[in-house]
Amino acid sequence: MMDDFYMITQEDLDDIKESISTQDLPTAVNTIKEFLEKQDHVELNVGVTGESGSGKSTFVNAFRGLGDEDEGSAQTGPVETTMEPEAYFHPKYKNVKVWDLPGIGTPNFKADEYLKLVEFERYDFFIIIASDRFRECHTQLAKEIMRMGKTFYFVRSKIDSSIDAEKRKKSFDQKRTLDTIREDCKNGLRKIGIEDPIVFLISNFELGNYDLNLLQERMEQELPQHKRRVLMLALPNITLEINEKKKKALEENIGKVALLSALVATVPIPGLSIFADLAIVTREIEIYYSTFGLDDPSLQKLCERSGKTIEEFKSLMKSPLSGGINPASVLSLAGAASLVVAENTVEYAVSLVPLLGTLVAGGMSYMTVSTMLKRALNDIAEDARNVLMASVQTEV
Repeated sequence: MMDDFYMITQEDLDDIKESISTQDLPTAVNTIKEFLEKQDHVELNVGVTGESGSGKSTFVNAFRGLGDEDEGSAQTGPVETTMEPEAYFHPKYKNVKVWDLPGIGTPNFKADEYLKLVEFERYDFFIIIASDRFRECHTQLAKEIMRMGKTFYFVRSKIDSSIDAEKRKKSFDQKRTLDTIREDCKNGLRKIGIEDPIVFLISNFELGNYDLNLLQERMEQELPQHKRRVLMLALPNITLEINEKKKKALEENIGKVALLSALVATVPIPGLSIFADLAIVTREIEIYYSTFGLDDPSLQKLCERSGKTIEEFKSLMKSPLSGGINPASVLSLAGAASLVVAENTVEYAVSLVPLLGTLVAGGMSYMTVSTMLKRALNDIAEDARNVLMASVQTEV
């Protein structure tokens, strides 16, 4: 089942159809909601390690879209504060855990013993962080991780500090500085035994800058398919590239959700189809807003970082749903509420006709839900793009 993440199987459809066919309307709608909520249960576990003071705890926070002083953040400081592996849940996706691992680089450090201590089997991949040059303890760990069949990524942190230091020079050139830092890290890793190393330059305080897009692309390529969507939804929406990939990840699910709607349309319970479609579409739209960071708590955090107000950001949002997710705004996605109401009436009538009725009813419901979700996703993704550009004052 792991490779079928968020895939609705025929067995699933048969089970839910059997369940709702004997239920009253409110119970059937709740059954559908519960079924949808069970689809997001694939876990993603990320292990973050490095020497004391390298910024690994701050990276744990930034990866989850949190500041160091936000509720639920990992403890940070100039000395090692992590004595044993500690899991930090993503604030929106409880199936995503970012683990702050104990520091490496002690005089008696042994990579094999360290990985046993942190129970390496549970991690999907490791982030190995250094705030300056990578040392032998980093390569020992990397080689042991490879030997055990896991994936790792070298991250050079605190790039913002390095850039600020170089800016004092009259000859400062940011691209040349970044290239120099990257090559220095790679050469250092080659000297201590890593062939063809790849190093990602990251600022925990300016996560959207530098190599974040390259890092997420690499992680996305190397994760199993059923985990890629989890990663894309969990990443903070802080670059235009991530914004677009989130849209694509959400778009892939529309057909599967519409298929569930089509199934419900074949069950002859008066009123079930319209209420089920409203429940299905509303839930998906709520996920869209949360994923793109357009829900009120996310916008409030964005205001604190950017100095803008919620009103300023909301003025950029043109979706008919931006004023609130309610039956009227959801129905407006279909062009007119009467369209969906008429569809519901026809679905019930034809669902009483064997075979032909099932095909017509299911097809109408599939098309309606698909159309509504595609329009909602396009509008919300565009709103998210506008808000993101305004928050960083970027022109593209």
